[in-house]
Amino acid sequence: MNAQDCLQILRDVKDVTFATADEKGRPKARIIDVMLVEPGRLYFCTARGKDFYQELMANGYVAVTGMNREFQMVRLEGKSVKLPEQKKWIDQIFEENPVMNDVYPGDSRYILEPFCIDNGQIEFFDLGKSPIERYSFSLAKEPLREKGFLITDACIGCGKCGRNCPRKCIVPGEKTAYVIRQEHCLHCGLCAENCPVQAIIRRGEQK
Repeated sequence: MNAQDCLQILRDVKDVTFATADEKGRPKARIIDVMLVEPGRLYFCTARGKDFYQELMANGYVAVTGMNREFQMVRLEGKSVKLPEQKKWIDQIFEENPVMNDVYPGDSRYILEPFCIDNGQIEFFDLGKSPIERYSFSLAKEPLREKGFLITDACIGCGKCGRNCPRKCIVPGEKTAYVIRQEHCLHCGLCAENCPVQAIIRRGEQK
């Protein structure tokens, strides 16, 4: 699994959730089609009259989430950009997605504007496996934001975190008595809540 595989999953699902924020910071979500995928790039479009278009033009940030029939979830967070050569891209989108001709027949298609996401972060989460698997990837070398939890050297080795872990992904470690296998972690925080010495912290918070 890599970043490109994740983009292809979103393209195969096609009808996925795009989330933005309005001018008051309130979350907005809607189903949008993933129209094209190229190496390191995901393409979509929307009409200039829609609120979605206005929100994209305001700051460009968007979160995209989709899940396939195998219970593989992909979340892409990044900044979209409106593409130049609008008619060229819209024509290509309609060629690859001919059903769009039923929605916007003839030249009405040119009310649409093409957008691309080519930088950001991707998270892959496979609920179809046991134990679950999760991985993070970057587009255009975007720095990855660490998620989940970390057992620090304050660990006293009591093992309470491992006994409470719903996925049993906390195992004996080398530098600390226990470590969290991040690729199987749900990020639920139950280990941190049950640690008697507060030795478990959110990743990225360590000094």
